[in-house]
Amino acid sequence: MATELGTLRITSDVPGAQVFLDRQFIGNAPVTAEKIKPGTHQLNVTADGFEGIARSIDVEPGPRDLTIRFKEVRLNATLAVIHKHRIGSCTGQLVATPAGLRYETSDRDDRFDVPLKDLESFAVDYQDKNLKVKVRKGKQYNFTDPDGNADRLFVFQRDVDKVRQRLAKGAAAAND
Repeated sequence: MATELGTLRITSDVPGAQVFLDRQFIGNAPVTAEKIKPGTHQLNVTADGFEGIARSIDVEPGPRDLTIRFKEVRLNATLAVIHKHRIGSCTGQLVATPAGLRYETSDRDDRFDVPLKDLESFAVDYQDKNLKVKVRKGKQYNFTDPDGNADRLFVFQRDVDKVRQRLAKGAAAAND
């Protein structure tokens, strides 16, 4: 008995995105890939001006629809930090999502949850190994890495800033 093959119908929120299955170009979205053996396959989709998307997919016998979303803003970053006070410090973690930046700590006076657009400044001083966060019309916070690792602060700040810029462009385009 022959194994039934799978069919993938791949669409994208960016028309014409290039679609690759197991490193083989299969066409520009929307595209249909037929006669695919069941099992795990590597899907890569690229579009000019967007980060490429790579994921493993499981193909089963029969048809399957996949929608690839480039325009969706993704961010789910967490960073263990030490918040330096004028006197002393407290530990916690910074959590960043497209909705905002949150500082989680046992010190109730230091916790905050702010939309990304309300960050007045958000920058790493690499030499001081310090992430400075200033909330618009609010406090300034100075965070360090528990291990003194400025690279972690930089990567977190860079990833959050990419999303901040993308959201700002989206808001500007919506107001045009």
